[in-house]
Amino acid sequence: MRRTTNRSAHRAGRAGRVRRTATASGAALALALTAAACGDGDTTGPASEGEFSGQTVTVAGVWTGTEQENFQKVLDAFSEKTGAKTDFLSTGDNVSTVIGSKIQGGDAPEVVMVPQVGVLNQFADNGWLTPLSSDVEQDASQNFANVWKDYGTVDGEYYGLYFKAAHKSLVWYSPDAFAQAGVEAPDSYAAMMETAGTISDSGLPAFSVAGQDGWTLTDWFENVYLSQAGPEKYDELAEHNLPWTDRSVVDALTTLGELFAEDDLLADGAAGALRTDFPTSVQKVFGPEPQAGMVYEGDFVGALVTNDFGRTLGEDADFFPFPAVDGGEAPVVSGGDAAVVLKDGKNQEAAMALMKFLASPEAAAVWAEAGGYLSPNKELDLSSYGDDLTRQTAESLVEAGDTVRFDMSDQAPAAFGGTAGKGEWKILQDFLRDPSDPEATAAELEKAAAAAFKG
Repeated sequence: MRRTTNRSAHRAGRAGRVRRTATASGAALALALTAAACGDGDTTGPASEGEFSGQTVTVAGVWTGTEQENFQKVLDAFSEKTGAKTDFLSTGDNVSTVIGSKIQGGDAPEVVMVPQVGVLNQFADNGWLTPLSSDVEQDASQNFANVWKDYGTVDGEYYGLYFKAAHKSLVWYSPDAFAQAGVEAPDSYAAMMETAGTISDSGLPAFSVAGQDGWTLTDWFENVYLSQAGPEKYDELAEHNLPWTDRSVVDALTTLGELFAEDDLLADGAAGALRTDFPTSVQKVFGPEPQAGMVYEGDFVGALVTNDFGRTLGEDADFFPFPAVDGGEAPVVSGGDAAVVLKDGKNQEAAMALMKFLASPEAAAVWAEAGGYLSPNKELDLSSYGDDLTRQTAESLVEAGDTVRFDMSDQAPAAFGGTAGKGEWKILQDFLRDPSDPEATAAELEKAAAAAFKG
């Protein structure tokens, strides 16, 4: 069972401007909000009176640490307004297994924050989900670009409300390294390669690549492919309606291979990249002993830069948008967490009230003010974000409108797009090691994809 794709919406191009109001209707405020506590089994303190006083909404999700604490603030707001208690269940990364066990044991949570389109499709296919109410759907249609609703829809039923997003089309760089090399942020992929060469010639490798984590390589490929091949082919490839042996895939691999083949451009060369995990890749650019000038990845790099390495965004750490390839549009690849309602959850009305709250700019503002968050809600006032770089990132995501595309590997079956040592992750690691034969790599990708989608 696959999601329904709104092709006409996807062709609509950039959708609208960012609206500068965070006001919600009285009805939205009356019904709004979700809840979660800092650990399994803990509950928030609700208002003494409220429409859902005496009810508990259990919310399951993968978040821990700071992310869970900040989401807790959203849930606390829901509890304060509605009187409902909230209980947060941390699932770890294996959401499907945990939720399946809870359903079988008769202890299903009301709401789950689903981190991948493929998992949402799986939940719907299993018959676990309640379609979202017409009120929630109406608010989502008003507050989000069509593409976000599309990714939450399976076989014509709207199940998943995207509350938290990631912007995975950013290249982070050291302003000091750029200044020493006498270069500026590039505005095309070809210019980025020229800039990389100049930085490397100055004595510092241009890129730090986290090749040990295969998911980062899928993100590299997706940005190149979306810009070079275009959104329609991206959609077809994501659903395996286009084979990975298509010429467009070979072309994207060829483009990416031009970078991977230049050991001088990579910190510690390709072999070193394959030993570098994601946090270390960021450290190699922004740590105390810089080993590269740039690192590609999403907005979440910013948290590492500031929290782990003490850099100041906009001063000694900056980013530029992943640049357009071969005259295409600059890509905006995203990811995100969708809230869904389980049909076996006990308090369905309170759960749907939480969904309505999550669709509001008020709920998004709570986490935006706390930090470490991007919202796809176009009604959220950008002043809610705490720094200029995050505001720029959020504005880029929202202004991309229906041209945004969800992470392709997250849409695929896990055996192909989400398992260490298998499928796309492993094949692209092999390609980083030896990028000399893009056509052979495309054939391997098609073989793995065909098996996974068939299964």
